Amino acid sequence: MDTIRLDDSKTLWERWQRNAIKNPEREAIVHCVAGEEPTRWTYRSLIETAKKISVKIREAGIRKGDVCAIIMHHNPMFYPLYLGISRTGALPAVLAYPNPRLHPEKFRQGVEGMSQRSGLDYILTETDLDPVIRPLIEKPGSTIKSVFFPLEWDIKNNIDPAADAEIEQISASVKENDPILLQHSSGTTGLQKPVVLSHRAILNHVENLGNGFRLTDNDKIVSWLPLYHDFGLIACLHIPLAYGITVVQINPFEWVLAPILLLEAITKERGTLTCLPNFAYNVLAEKIHDDELNEINLESMRLLVNAAEPVRHDSHQKFVAKFVKYGLNPLSLAVLYGMAEVTLGLTVTVPGKPITELVVDRNELSRGVVKLADNNSVKRVCVSSGRLLNGCEARIVDENRKDIADGLVGEVAVKSVSMFDGYRNYPEKTAEVVEDGWYFSGDYGFRYNDEFFIIGRKKDLIIVAGKNIYPEDIEDALNHLKGIIPGRVIAFGEEDEKMGTEQIAVIAETKAESEKEKNDLRMDILKAGMAIDINIHKVYLVPSRWLIKSSAGKPSRKANKERIMTNEDKQVWSR
Repeated sequence: MDTIRLDDSKTLWERWQRNAIKNPEREAIVHCVAGEEPTRWTYRSLIETAKKISVKIREAGIRKGDVCAIIMHHNPMFYPLYLGISRTGALPAVLAYPNPRLHPEKFRQGVEGMSQRSGLDYILTETDLDPVIRPLIEKPGSTIKSVFFPLEWDIKNNIDPAADAEIEQISASVKENDPILLQHSSGTTGLQKPVVLSHRAILNHVENLGNGFRLTDNDKIVSWLPLYHDFGLIACLHIPLAYGITVVQINPFEWVLAPILLLEAITKERGTLTCLPNFAYNVLAEKIHDDELNEINLESMRLLVNAAEPVRHDSHQKFVAKFVKYGLNPLSLAVLYGMAEVTLGLTVTVPGKPITELVVDRNELSRGVVKLADNNSVKRVCVSSGRLLNGCEARIVDENRKDIADGLVGEVAVKSVSMFDGYRNYPEKTAEVVEDGWYFSGDYGFRYNDEFFIIGRKKDLIIVAGKNIYPEDIEDALNHLKGIIPGRVIAFGEEDEKMGTEQIAVIAETKAESEKEKNDLRMDILKAGMAIDINIHKVYLVPSRWLIKSSAGKPSRKANKERIMTNEDKQVWSR
């Protein structure tokens, strides 16, 4: 079937309404909860419920341009709430529901920081959070006007025609360049970079990325990604809703406990596309036992998109080896690279084609030069993130933001028709990273035969005696070691004042208990570093679940370095 052609809608609400008129009984969202029958929103029922909620939002005093933070568990009413906010011209901002292990005061401080930076006007949440949120509203000088509990609203009655007409008029007054969304870069401690996106930016992006994915009417997206993250919100909510296709939404917390849920949903719903951060490939390959897979069939899948963190060759290999016998087509693997500042994606690999991989000399790469490996090389496999999407541009630049030649490593600078309008209430941060219309991403990578390869983050780079070390290289080398919990290891640089340089440190989660087990593991870690010509100076062994994770579910190098350096946790074992 041909790829979908989008209409000339100027706003997202207009697009959503047209999809409901065109295919009213098509399923828009299949909301899954483990052990229960899914809630199935058709386009008609979703729009009708969103209209009722928009009236409640208006009655609550929320006005066009107000920022509404949604803090909610995995709930079927999230979707009409999100659409209903958009219909009134207010801006939804999806925030993570606090983890039960997070102290309420820490969560409150995070929300307060967000509200002061982003100007949050209202919080729409669940009653359980009232004791945590209420003090923020009552605090002198708070920017938050009120808190509402939309799950308690009565929307059973028919919509009032006069109120509906008033809101429809407000919706019609929204321009394509007006803001539609306040989106947040992922992080561990609140809202640091609030990204404002317009209707036009998102509409441009869903069309260009949808074309990159080669979406058709037969596609059905299946996702466990949290909707407070741009990967989940844009790729797995905005894109399907704008295209008028179906998305199956799984509870992220349930997926973490039972990764098989994703494969069961793909099998049952005949899913064709899913999006996964790299660590999820390892989780699916390593955490699911073969005896759980008897009913799994992945033949319907035509695209599994790896994005949101550096892509690892070994992860793809493990995943294919595990699931090819359950119908997985190895050519269904794809890679996306991007960032919230361009709505989501910048480059993508070609669906149905092998992903380009380069085996390069690791030591030359650390000097900023891409040289194909030979028999004498310490090797690194670099996985392509593909070519530019329509409407996107990219350059590789040096530390002075000057263009450098293909085959040299530098910072990725980007420009796009779906660029953000700047960080909200954060002009100094915007000025740091935007120059002459170009966004300087802070990502290190290189271009090779018009494909882009992303190899690390500028802020995470470790410089030892003038040599650039990418922490991903160290983590890759250690993740397979017996004794380390897979995916639960980070590397970073520690200042060595005596030597006048950085030294490499590692934090690894382990279940080892005896001193002999710990000492043996430390030695294995040092040997694994030497095997890739890297000297690890210090090893910290920590208990399971010690590492702080970002909102994207990845261990945060910065936050964990700070934690270990301040010695907050006396359970830490160090070398």
